[in-house]
Amino acid sequence: METASHAYFFGYGSLVNRDTHAFKEAHPARLKGWRRRWRPTNLREVAYLSVVQDEGTAIDGLIAPVPDADWHALDLREGAYDRVPAAHMIEHPLPHRPQIAVYAVPGYAAPHKAEERGHHLLLSYIDVVIQGYLREFGPDGARHFFETTDGWEVDVLDDRAAPQYPRACRLTPSETEVVDAGLADLPVRMRKA
Repeated sequence: METASHAYFFGYGSLVNRDTHAFKEAHPARLKGWRRRWRPTNLREVAYLSVVQDEGTAIDGLIAPVPDADWHALDLREGAYDRVPAAHMIEHPLPHRPQIAVYAVPGYAAPHKAEERGHHLLLSYIDVVIQGYLREFGPDGARHFFETTDGWEVDVLDDRAAPQYPRACRLTPSETEVVDAGLADLPVRMRKA
């Protein structure tokens, strides 16, 4: 059961897809002053989905209580990210004002282009994220995701047949169509796995 003392996190990628986690009591929310960006790190060839500060943008996602207020366990899941306090930037339906954090790849105030280091995106990961947005926010939510995410100027590895993303989910044909149509409008380069 939720209490005012719970610590919460804001999820804006795979955490929006409830099939990728067991976090209970998740609620739709909006983070103001940030946008998403695919970010390279030296930890792997696949770019991470992150957020960067952008005063003119707001993004949708979910907030959920951190189980047992155990930030350490969540920090392990989000190992490549910094935890950034964000309660003052998040609109949510909760009657109380809990502590809320958002995870961002270090350097979240400065934009980077993933292609500068030869990084790529996984289609199986994009599928999971868009499926979550479709379920939580409908077609407009999926469209808003594409519009408020930067860093698409890279190769997208088509790994649907053998997903490399560890929390991959199977999409319906209509969900797949939304992903494919959204990517068709972006400067991505598709390549087979």
